[in-house]
Amino acid sequence: MTQQTGGQALVAALAHHGVDTVFGIPGTHNLAAYAALTEHGIAHVSPRHEQGAGYAADGYARSTGRVGVALTTTGPAILNAASAAAQAYSDSVPVLFVSPGMPLQHPGRGNGLLHEIKDQSAAMAAILGESLRVTSVEEIPVAVSQAFALMTAGRPRPVHLEIPLDLLDARADVQPVPPAPAGRRAPDAAAVSAAVERLASAERPVVVVGGGAGGAAPQVAALLDRLDAAVVSTANGKGVVPEDHPSFVGAGLQHRSVLDLCEDADVVLAVGTEFAPSDWWSGLPPLDASTIRIDVDAASITTNVVPGMSIVADAAEALDAIVELLPQRDVSGWAAPWRERFLADARAEGGPWLDLVASVAEVLPRDAVVAVDNAMAGYYGFLSNLPLFRPRSFLYPTGAGTLGFGLPAGIGAKVADPAAPVIVVQGDGGIMFSIAELAMAAQLRIALPIIVVDNGGYGEIRNEMDDRGEQVHAVGLGSPDFCALAESLGCRGVRAADAAEVGTAVKVALDADRPTLIHVREQSRAADGMA
Repeated sequence: MTQQTGGQALVAALAHHGVDTVFGIPGTHNLAAYAALTEHGIAHVSPRHEQGAGYAADGYARSTGRVGVALTTTGPAILNAASAAAQAYSDSVPVLFVSPGMPLQHPGRGNGLLHEIKDQSAAMAAILGESLRVTSVEEIPVAVSQAFALMTAGRPRPVHLEIPLDLLDARADVQPVPPAPAGRRAPDAAAVSAAVERLASAERPVVVVGGGAGGAAPQVAALLDRLDAAVVSTANGKGVVPEDHPSFVGAGLQHRSVLDLCEDADVVLAVGTEFAPSDWWSGLPPLDASTIRIDVDAASITTNVVPGMSIVADAAEALDAIVELLPQRDVSGWAAPWRERFLADARAEGGPWLDLVASVAEVLPRDAVVAVDNAMAGYYGFLSNLPLFRPRSFLYPTGAGTLGFGLPAGIGAKVADPAAPVIVVQGDGGIMFSIAELAMAAQLRIALPIIVVDNGGYGEIRNEMDDRGEQVHAVGLGSPDFCALAESLGCRGVRAADAAEVGTAVKVALDADRPTLIHVREQSRAADGMA
C-alpha cells in the first residue's frame, strides 16, 4: 500500500493491467493523470479531437484484441468521444474511455463550473451500458480492475470510467488490485457432442465467422482441416480465414450468393456473430433448427436468429472441443463454385472500384491491415474484393456506421504494431470528419498510406436521393485540395491520375518517413451525378 494521488492511482492501475499506450488530449481537469503517465512508461498519443482519440483507441484494440484506452477531460471532451464509444459498443471492441467528472460535492443542479455537464456518467452509460464513477481515491484501482473484467470477460464491450476531478489531485493510501482472472465459461459437453454429431453427418455445412472469432483463427483452421465446409465471413470476421483457403467463399454477407449458399446448406455453424442487419443488407436467409451458434454472450445467442443448437463459450474453447471429437473428412472442393458465384456478385456490386482494389492488392503485403471508413469504396469495393489473410485485419465501422473512423483507426493499428503494414481507405466526405488526425499521424512519423477516394461529396446519399425520385441537393462538397492540406499538416501528398497509379503510390508510402495521402478521383454514378 502506497500513498498516491488519484491520477497516480489511475495510471498505476492501467499499467498494472498491461496498458502501454493512451490516446488523449490533456485538459485543465485531467492534468494529475497526465503527470503520472511517464512514471509508469505509458506512451501518450495526441489526436487533434477527442473523437479521433476514441477511434484510434478502437483501431488499437480492434487490430490486436487488447484493450485500447482513450483519456479525455470533462464534459464536452468526453461527449466528443461519444460517437467513437458508440461505434466500439456496436462492434464489440474493448475500449476504456476515461474522464474526470464533476467534484464529489458538486451541487445537484449545477453551478456553472468549467466543463459542467448535468450527468456525464448517465450520458455515457446510455451509450455503453457501463459507466463506473468512483467516490474515493482508494476505489480507483478497484474500478479499473472491474472495468477490465467487464471489457474482457464475455462479449467485449467498451466501458466509461469517471473520476471526480477533485479526486485526481487528492491523496490516499492505495492498495493495488490485480487483474481479475478470466471468467470464461467452458463449453457444455452435451451441446458440443450434439453439434459434432450434426456436423459429422452434414453434406453441405456452411461456417459463418464473425468478429467474435478474431481470437480463434487457429481453431477455425483446425475445424476446416476436418470439416468439408464452405466459409463466409462478416466484415469484422474478414481475415479470420485466409482468403486463399480452399473452403473460403467470401467476406461480406450482403450478396445473393451468400443467401443461396445458406439456404442450400444442411447445417450452418455461426461463430461469434449476431447475424446483424448491418452485415446482411439483403435480409437473412431462412435459417432454422439446423443452425448451430457459438457465442460467448448468452444474451446474444438468440439475437436475430434462434438456433437449433447453441454453445455459450469462448469461440476458441468451443471449437477446440468440437475439433477434438469431429471425425476427419476429406475436403472435396465443393465450395469452389460458390466462390465463383460470390466473386461474380462482388465484382458486379464493386464495379467502379475494381481497378482500385486490384491496384492495391498487387502491392499489399500478406500481413497487411486495412482501416476502411463507411464509404462506398469500402463496403462496395474493398470488403468483398480485396483478399486479406490475417485475423483482425479489416477495421470497418459496421454497426453504428460512423464516418471519420478509418484514418484514426488506422493510426491506432499502426501504433499498436509499428511493424505491420497498415493502409487507410477513406471517402472524401468521411475524411473531413477527422481530417485533423493527419497531424497526429505526421507527428508520429508513421509510414501510413491514406487513400482518399473522391466522388465529390456524400455519394451514397446522393444515389439514395436519386433513387427515391427526389431532388439531389446538400450532398456536393466541392473539390478540396487534399494533397495540399496533407502537406500543410506534415504528410506527403500524391495525386493519382487513375486507379492504376494508386498501387504504385501505396508501395512507396509503405516505406516512407511520414504518412502519405493519396488522392484519386472516383469514376462512378455518384461522381458523375454529384450536384
